[in-house]
Amino acid sequence: MGEDDLADGWFPESVAAGYDDPGGANAPEAVLPVVDVLEDLAAGGPVLEFAVGTGRIAAPLATRGVAVSGIELSRAMAARITDKPGGDRVEVTIGDMTTTRVPGQFSLAYLVFNTISNVTTQDGQVDVFCNAAAHLRTGGLFLIEVGVPDLRRLPPGQDTVPFRVEPGPDGGGRLGFDQYDVASQQFTSNHVTVTASGEGRFWRIPFRYAWPAEMDLMARIAGLSLKHRWAGWDRSPFTAQSTSHVSVWQKR
Repeated sequence: MGEDDLADGWFPESVAAGYDDPGGANAPEAVLPVVDVLEDLAAGGPVLEFAVGTGRIAAPLATRGVAVSGIELSRAMAARITDKPGGDRVEVTIGDMTTTRVPGQFSLAYLVFNTISNVTTQDGQVDVFCNAAAHLRTGGLFLIEVGVPDLRRLPPGQDTVPFRVEPGPDGGGRLGFDQYDVASQQFTSNHVTVTASGEGRFWRIPFRYAWPAEMDLMARIAGLSLKHRWAGWDRSPFTAQSTSHVSVWQKR
């Protein structure tokens, strides 16, 4: 791994190259509901995406006439934004979303696809909330999409939960599993890919999970209060059975 890869954190060129593979989170049926909600919450104002990545959400949002800015740590990921329709309209700043500031005040800041968990300390996650609040105009909104920790599937003595076991079209396959440390709220997401010829790749990313109530306290520290909490982008009610949440806090 070279210096550029190290600067790009957990999303170097080797990851960015396959990040926009079709299907899954990149499929139109996955992207369009996200864009619909964000456009509605922006209410005509400018928006800021933390960890804008390859522009999976920012670019289609920009095609609707929304003024979109983004912060992204990985240059390899950000380099792919302009390849997408609308991507040339996204103003990207390279930096860490816990501290990087961009000019202007925004009606909406957002952080989707579990990316708050990429910040692996509680202090760092609080900094994300505070940085978002600093970019918002009074009454502005901060939105996070993240999964609910899957700890209910852990019997005593077990620390691992599989989330993907699927064969590949060429005879290979993919395996994914999360490994939890419930004492520290740390977990790692582990990905194994094997080709038909038997060649394999192992990719591991560290995360920190936080319950919705903990995030509400982080928001309060940042001067935000809860406005909405949904189970998903369809705005269905969040319940004890929900596996993820889309939460929106408002700047007081």
